[in-house]
Amino acid sequence: MSTPFSPLTGAALTGAERMAPAATVTPSFSPLYRQIKVLILNGLRLGEWKPGEGIPSEMDLATRFHVSQGTVRKAIDELAAENLLVRRQGKGTFVATHAEQQVQFRFLKLVPDSGRPGSEGPAHRDIIECRRSSANSEVARALALSAGDAVLQVRRVLSFLGTPTILEDIWLPADPFKGLTAERLAAYQGPMYALFETEFNVRMVRAEEKIRAEPANEGREKLLRVEIGTPLLSVERIAYTYKDVPMELRRGYYCTETHYYHNTLG
Repeated sequence: MSTPFSPLTGAALTGAERMAPAATVTPSFSPLYRQIKVLILNGLRLGEWKPGEGIPSEMDLATRFHVSQGTVRKAIDELAAENLLVRRQGKGTFVATHAEQQVQFRFLKLVPDSGRPGSEGPAHRDIIECRRSSANSEVARALALSAGDAVLQVRRVLSFLGTPTILEDIWLPADPFKGLTAERLAAYQGPMYALFETEFNVRMVRAEEKIRAEPANEGREKLLRVEIGTPLLSVERIAYTYKDVPMELRRGYYCTETHYYHNTLG
């Protein structure tokens, strides 16, 4: 049976440490490379290597975890396939960041009829508001907060080739995003998630979405320049950090006259 090791020291875990919560311990029945994958992931969760930074070489990690270099390579391959790590030829392996070109559109599934994500160039962003408010029961439940806790509420419109295409309402827990303002959002030129990484040390690593069709109501129709009742694709997303903590609730209303929603399964 393979012995679990600490993600920070490389030392064998004690009996007490093996009894710790499953989020930080590798199940003994997992394949060895999956155990190493969890240990590397724990290092990412604990902030040992930050977005954009390089991780140790495969040889160094193999020495640290007392396994073969091939086992480490297989673990890193899976993390790279999940967009958590990025391999750079001749340079090493780095923690993925939302500023990376191949990661920027990971959560944006709206594709133009005649292209691919990003083929229209960066979206033009109009920040309608960014204000502090109290979480209602629905927002609190989604973000694992208590009703009445402080949240930041952001509303913005994304336009492609001059056409308003996505209206987004976003809720963020207030404490991790102290200092976030509409001016700061408008001034930042990269993806919003890259801003969260670089200035607030919050990295979104996975998301869950619910999709339904809804008609444009009064208010939405003006911002998207459509008629009341126009069919919109409503996409509700909860995004999570490394520690699987919900950190963002986002409701997007998508115009699909010249776009479609594309997802890859399996």
